[in-house]
Amino acid sequence: MPEPRWLDADERESWLQLARLLIRLPAALDAQLRRDADLTHFDYQVMAALSEQQTRSLRMSTLAGFADGSLSRLSQVVARLEGRGYVERSPDPDDGRYTVAHLTDAGWEKVVATAPAHVEEVRRLVLDPLTAAQVKQLRAIGDRINRAIDPGAC
Repeated sequence: MPEPRWLDADERESWLQLARLLIRLPAALDAQLRRDADLTHFDYQVMAALSEQQTRSLRMSTLAGFADGSLSRLSQVVARLEGRGYVERSPDPDDGRYTVAHLTDAGWEKVVATAPAHVEEVRRLVLDPLTAAQVKQLRAIGDRINRAIDPGAC
């Protein structure tokens, strides 16, 4: 069995910083959205993905990919958002075997009202601490890591 490729000191510190970021950033974004909009970060991702579609609608299976969540988790979240009047579900008119999620007018208004504070928090936590060159590097680094995780998804 080959020897593991152990991390050197720089690699270890880089990994630990990324691991801390992966834990702390989602929690910080979730806290802001819960405080300001009574939404979870996942709720907001689902609603934002729908809001970016011309019809404000997506098949649930496609939406799961946009929100980077399982179909069962998405179903639970969409049911909760339905209960709040933000999303509706219906059979896909093109193929009734599928279900389509649609952002309601109330859901659209919620996204529009929520987006300014959320983008400000993203700026404060992620973009403002970086130089313009570092923002470009962050995009390139994220792209490379995402391609390593799932080459077909990028």
